[in-house]
Order: sequence, then structure tokens, then C-alpha cells
Amino acid sequence: MAKKLIAVIGAGTIGADVALDLAINKFTIMLKDLSDDMLDKAIERIKNSYRFTRMMKRNKSLPPLDELMQRITPTTDYKNFQEVDLIIENITEDYNAKKELYFELKKVCRDNVIFGVNTSCISITKIGALTPNPENVIGIHFMNPVPLSKLVEVVKGFHTSDETVKRTKSFITDMNKTCVVVKDLPGFVTNRVLMLMINECIRLVHDQVAKPKEIDIIFKLGFGHKMGPLATADLIGLDTILDSLSVLYESFNDPKYGPCPLLRKMVDAELLGRKSGRGFFEY
Repeated sequence: MAKKLIAVIGAGTIGADVALDLAINKFTIMLKDLSDDMLDKAIERIKNSYRFTRMMKRNKSLPPLDELMQRITPTTDYKNFQEVDLIIENITEDYNAKKELYFELKKVCRDNVIFGVNTSCISITKIGALTPNPENVIGIHFMNPVPLSKLVEVVKGFHTSDETVKRTKSFITDMNKTCVVVKDLPGFVTNRVLMLMINECIRLVHDQVAKPKEIDIIFKLGFGHKMGPLATADLIGLDTILDSLSVLYESFNDPKYGPCPLLRKMVDAELLGRKSGRGFFEY
């Protein structure tokens, strides 16, 4: 895929990381969110993520931050969306919110734009039904932290065309990542397993079997995980974990996906992880 104009909608933690990684790989990006305040916070996230990425990629040089920021245009409107070749949508894991968004997008986007839905659990087929061209809708599920992860989970919806899959795979190659194409069922592969693991680890804390630090040490030293499940939960955001589990529970009608009461309590208390400064660990 030629390196053309990409729109990233939703400038939260994952959206900011996606925008940064796109800039590192020489794409031109429009970063869209609802307010200037949200975009200002996103710029700070990008700067912090850049410093973290540079620290972790000690053997690889990154372009200067100023150069990367010139490739990212923050916006609160849909001006120039007719010129966009690919949209990566990262808004909250709420179908009704997505429904409103895609109602707006179909007014301003051209027919051949690809809608890349960066969702943890919501059906790509269901999202496709919101658009005039569901064959152009595909799941592009990035892993946290985006600039350091080499994997993208690509989800083919019921109507997703082979041409859209081909163009998406080419785009991911241009981002210097590897993709695995999976079928469309809630949670796909990664989150159908990951959310269960995180939820069960939260239950271990809730039942006072072990403390968060001890649980994460077991997974890091015992199973070779680079990051423990509870630190991962803090990175993703406990509100996102709760939303994802709720979608899985509703979709499969299976009690194993029922969110732990401790998770609900922490979200109610705004202990969301890194984004709030405190979750299972303090930041």
C-alpha cells in the first residue's frame, strides 16, 4: 500500500500510539478527536510514548520528535476526510458510540476508503453493516504498546473483500509489522484469551490468594511473559478491560466472562491504570 493519508479517530492511549508508530514509518496522519483538550492530551501522550519507545529501542535510531510531529495533524472535524485512504478507528468499546461515528463517516468519506476497526471485541461484521460498503470494513487490532509490538491481528468480517485484506496486509507490512488474519467472532483470538487470563488474575487479588506484584512475577519468571497480566491490564486501561469483558459476556452468554467485582469497583473508583496514575500499580 502506498504511504498515503491515514486518519486515526480516537486519540486516547492506543490512538496516540498508533499515530506515533505511523509517523515513525513515514505516513501522513490526521488525528481526530472531539475536542482540542483531548488532542492536547494526546500530543502529550505521543511525546511520552516517544521517549519510552526511544529508551526501549536502544539499538535503533528514531527520527527526531519534531520531525514526527510534523507528520501528525490534530483535528476536531472531518475536513479533508475525502482525501483519506485508510481510517483507523479507536474510539471506546461501545457499539452505540461507534454507530454514531460511522453514521458521520459515511457522509464524508469516499466509497473506496478502508475502515480499519481497532477493536478488542466488537464484531467487525456488525460494524460493516453500518456502512454503505461493508466489503471495505476490516478489523485492525494493534497490540499495546503499538510502537514496540510487531504483531497486528487482522479480522475478516462476513463481507470483508479479499482486496481489502490484501490492501490491509500491504499497509501492515509498510508499518514493519506482521499480521495474522483471523475470523470474526467477539474477542477474536487475542482478547478472547487475554481477557479471561486478566480477569482470573484479578479474581486472585480479590480472593487474596496473592498480591498483584507476586502474580506478575509468576507469569514473567515462570512463563517468560515480558509483562505480567496485571501490569498489562493497567497499560490497556481497566475501563477498557471491563468494557471488553462485558461485550464477551453478552456475546457468548457465558458466565466465565463475567467481570470480577474488584474490577468493577476499581473502575468506579477511577483507578484505571496508567492513564489515571494508579491501577494495580502506581505510576
